[in-house]
Amino acid sequence: MTFRLLSIAVSFLFAMSGFGCSSDDAPSAPVVTQESESANENSAAETAILQITAALMRAYVIEISDDKYEGRGPGSRGDAAARKYLAERMDAMGLLPGAADGSWEQPFDLIGVTSEQPGEWVFSNDEKSLTLKQWDQFIVASGVQSERAVIENAEIVFVGYGIQAPEYDWDDFKGQDLTGKVLLIMNNDPDWDPELFEGETRLWYGRWDYKQLSAAMQGAAGTIIIHTAPSAGYPFQVVQTSWSGEQFELPAGDEPRNQINAWVTEEAARELVALAGYDLDTLRESADNRDFEPVHLGISTSIAMDVALNRVSTANVLGLLPGSDPELRDEVVIYTAHHDHLGIGTPNEEGDAIYNGAMDNAAGVSLVMAIAQALKSMPEAPRRSILIALVGAEEQGLLGSKFYAEQPTFSPGKIAANLNFDGGNIWGDTHDVTFVGLGKSSIDGIVTAIAAEQGRVVKADQFSDRGYFYRSDQFSFAKIGVPAMYLDTGTDFVDRPAEWGKAQQNHYTDVNYHQPSDEYDDSWNFDGMIADAVLGFRTGLAIANADEMPAWNEGDEFEAARLEALAAERE
Repeated sequence: MTFRLLSIAVSFLFAMSGFGCSSDDAPSAPVVTQESESANENSAAETAILQITAALMRAYVIEISDDKYEGRGPGSRGDAAARKYLAERMDAMGLLPGAADGSWEQPFDLIGVTSEQPGEWVFSNDEKSLTLKQWDQFIVASGVQSERAVIENAEIVFVGYGIQAPEYDWDDFKGQDLTGKVLLIMNNDPDWDPELFEGETRLWYGRWDYKQLSAAMQGAAGTIIIHTAPSAGYPFQVVQTSWSGEQFELPAGDEPRNQINAWVTEEAARELVALAGYDLDTLRESADNRDFEPVHLGISTSIAMDVALNRVSTANVLGLLPGSDPELRDEVVIYTAHHDHLGIGTPNEEGDAIYNGAMDNAAGVSLVMAIAQALKSMPEAPRRSILIALVGAEEQGLLGSKFYAEQPTFSPGKIAANLNFDGGNIWGDTHDVTFVGLGKSSIDGIVTAIAAEQGRVVKADQFSDRGYFYRSDQFSFAKIGVPAMYLDTGTDFVDRPAEWGKAQQNHYTDVNYHQPSDEYDDSWNFDGMIADAVLGFRTGLAIANADEMPAWNEGDEFEAARLEALAAERE
């Protein structure tokens, strides 16, 4: 089946599901006209797809992951240089400045927080003490934007998963007063029952940022998250490199905060609870029950850190392709990829201290910029507008997309969808593609139909235990109600053994993720990235040209926010 026939098929699918394309001045033979219009539209799309090339994407990756950008740390000169380069490329392809003030950038301030981590951390009870070593056993950071973070003689309390989820009848705190305590928390969320917290599919409840926020809302003085590679989705070395050095946050408001937030290795946690006469495995088993109550360990600790504060500015880079339909052009499809990475940090064994972020996320930027090039090359713009949003400070906690969601250039009820790319397929063609968020919205049918024409099967998150939906920028849009999609690499590679694809991705996570070794290499195969970019291009084009915007599936966790956003537009 050609792409022209696909357009007819997809148009039929959209019509049957409320997503059909139509024209106000359509002649009286609608079936023939729909096919004719679809054929014309698809012919233009086929031509536009030729803009998506390996050479184009390779050039973007090589450029912004070059050492001269110094890892694109937020607020750094490399960050500013990368933003300037990307804005110039948007200008060259004919996009319009997309920020509210008519510029290419939506600036926002960040507070850089550098904690002077102590070399040792002592925990004690009435009889004995335990000393943990920084870097090897713990990593700790200030939770406050002040020049000193202090905890004095605070009790350690094991709180299981640290989750309050009324919809699952789950409360790990049981109304206990935890003010001033340091909470020892398991990573992840309950995963043994598919009807409870969606089983092995991790929700936001299983993420470290939720747990820190949850603890702060209890009045806790600090958190200690127990790291395991399975529960985190990455090895402890990622904690070491990601949580040391300068950390960035949006300027603090009046929200509750912990004084300190820490991670410990599993073995360190085992020693810590043993000091109190407990077994870690037994405690974790007890936490796998609704009737679990916090366990006061009878251990206390004090810790103090000097904190250097630094206010810097970064920006989201926004390029706009105005829609062609007078009635729909005030609605928008937003493509996102984060342009930042970790900057200059702890050197590796080879002495390399630049965290280039070639895969994460120069690859995603290259995908979105190639899609933008294709969309701009079409003889007529899509009916809805297209916003290319290369957001900043994602590695610091989705801060750029969070800021955009709080200060959007299109109101949430006018944002049709967010299509996000974080990383890319550097290993070749696949028989499948991963849709992180599959099963959550009506975008499913669009992606599935287009992928089928590519001869590919769409699969839900194939590493669902890692919680990727809540770890990249689409989460910021979903929280304000925008139906969102995160396209990721498949695992079933053409002419490769069955487990080869997962092995490559696990190797990247274990060895290169958030490390100086995440660098471009000439061995990268862009064939799979081309296929994913074409899928992203055609999906966004279909959404932009449809009569109706996508919707969350009934009962989805983000449906209420969407209904609220749409209601606000009707007021």
